[in-house]
Amino acid sequence: MAFFSLKKRSLILCILLGWFSANAQIQDSLQTTLQPQEEDHVKYPQLQIKGLFQARYLVGMSKDVDVNGLHHSDGSGTSNNFMLKYMRVQVRAQISKRTEVVALANLADFKNDPKGRVLENAYLKYTFSPKLAFTVGQFRPWFGIEETYPIDIIKSLDWSNQYSEFGKLGWTSFQIGLSATGQVKLGGIPLQYAVSVVNGNGKNQVNDNDNGKQYSTRLLFGLSKKYNFNVGLNGGIGEVFSKKVYAVGIDLSSMVQFDPKWSLDMQLEAKQATNHVLYNSIAPEVRPDNPDQYLIRGAYFLPNLRYEINHKNLSAFELSCRYEYLDTNFRLASNPRQTITPMVGLEFLKNYGARIQLGVQFDRYKYQVENTNQYNNNLFIVQVQSRF
Repeated sequence: MAFFSLKKRSLILCILLGWFSANAQIQDSLQTTLQPQEEDHVKYPQLQIKGLFQARYLVGMSKDVDVNGLHHSDGSGTSNNFMLKYMRVQVRAQISKRTEVVALANLADFKNDPKGRVLENAYLKYTFSPKLAFTVGQFRPWFGIEETYPIDIIKSLDWSNQYSEFGKLGWTSFQIGLSATGQVKLGGIPLQYAVSVVNGNGKNQVNDNDNGKQYSTRLLFGLSKKYNFNVGLNGGIGEVFSKKVYAVGIDLSSMVQFDPKWSLDMQLEAKQATNHVLYNSIAPEVRPDNPDQYLIRGAYFLPNLRYEINHKNLSAFELSCRYEYLDTNFRLASNPRQTITPMVGLEFLKNYGARIQLGVQFDRYKYQVENTNQYNNNLFIVQVQSRF
């Protein structure tokens, strides 16, 4: 992973914004492709409503560790739990041939304090052409593979650990800002790109928490159509509370179709960034001047084997096993977390319309810390979902 040695001043990808704005959209992960239509024969607005239900049953199999991975030295804590994860409703309004407005809410978040939650996507998107589109509002800026698809078609249990951590840092998950996206060709190589600028302090915020912004770029090269082999390069720079921060990443993905029934989908992704959240949690009088002393590094590999059954009551069978490595402060206080999540999935309706998954999540830390989440844990999961 030689790219981890890059300095933020070398992240020239963000400079490509000017060039791509003149030359270069790729569909948002929850979008459908616009079909060519005659403007005169279409009545606007056109409304589309989608949704997702997802629930789980969790059983903790490690002594004194609850279902959220928190260790309790006094033996307290809940070791089994029924959980409502998502009850999402999305409304997409095509208000002209080139303009759409999207709103996505997770009603399951009302079970907690809904402040700063519930509303996920809320944006307007204007498409000039396949080469250039602008998105403004609250959306997921592209910074890796996981940004390019929604939660309901994830091949494993949930988002990767590094995705969640980079969301806290403002590079992934739902952010407020502006993005330019598109697809072009470099010679015979398809290229998809995204250039984004966001506040970087998460979703549903009234104001940015400082005057700094975070700028990121993603370039995705389609190197083999036969094997759907893609290479993604991600880079970002920004300023948080007057301190410079950066992030870099690389990802590989491929789909091998053995025959009409058997296929293998593989994803490999690695990232590194300034852990400015951890840095700013340290008392000012003891923390160093340079926030790059606090660095986060993560990687995961996810193979997924799929067999198309196409029976009237069972559409497909899937088997996946994701390996993850994450160290949130590897330079000063390294305590890497390794997670292995084998999953078996049964798809009852096509396109993940109805699915049940069974699996186990194994978490291991180099050093275990009592009464924290940094403690070895085994968790059994049954998850059911339905898309509509």
